[in-house]
Amino acid sequence: MIELKDDERIDDLLAKENMRIIQSPTAFAFSLDAVMLAHFTYVPIKRGNILDLCTGNGVIPLLLSTRSHASISGVEIQQRLYDMAERNVELNGLENQLRMVHGDLRDMPKQLGNGAFDLVTCNPPYFPTPQKQEQNINEHVAIARHEIFGNLEEIIFACSRLTRSGGKISMVHRPGRMADIIYLFRKYQIEPKRIRLVHPKEGKEANILLIEGTRDGRADLKVLPPLYTFTADNEYTDEMREILYGRG
Repeated sequence: MIELKDDERIDDLLAKENMRIIQSPTAFAFSLDAVMLAHFTYVPIKRGNILDLCTGNGVIPLLLSTRSHASISGVEIQQRLYDMAERNVELNGLENQLRMVHGDLRDMPKQLGNGAFDLVTCNPPYFPTPQKQEQNINEHVAIARHEIFGNLEEIIFACSRLTRSGGKISMVHRPGRMADIIYLFRKYQIEPKRIRLVHPKEGKEANILLIEGTRDGRADLKVLPPLYTFTADNEYTDEMREILYGRG
């Protein structure tokens, strides 16, 4: 029996058959951003090593396990969320494929090894760290949203160090940071290869950026067609339903 703590609950993990996930409305519940990143990224199918940074409750490793037989690790700095992720691995019987690491992503190249991974994914904090009085009063939310334990450059540097030459780095972020991300990718030998912008509706500005690069790759950037989240009637689009539930 998996123990639930405080206000935690167990939800079905979208339409993934027999997969469930422990969440908390005050500590961590996964977002569409994580689901879209897990769907967007390349994954090695049969073997290899995958690492997810800023893993939260482990939602991206759980989703990637449905697409790959590779070994998947998740790194989370917050003890409460790491504990949730550990129990999510156990809840889904994935101890032989998934492992969770409690620590600072900036320490992971030394701890886990330079060039140790074929794929590194990351759903990082989106916002620069504001003054203390401007941060969310909920510590878990503040750390998840703001660059308190690592800014964008430190995160991309860690991704580069952790990924083997020819390996992939996939990230979800805000479109406003696109220029920074591309600049930092190239600064740390990650060549941007695929970009997709996500729009809430047709005619609306993009609010999510999906980007994938190759460590030591050659220049050849593909800009994919836009993804629209909702129809004019505020229903999920067919493509979004396919991403979330496996059907249009």
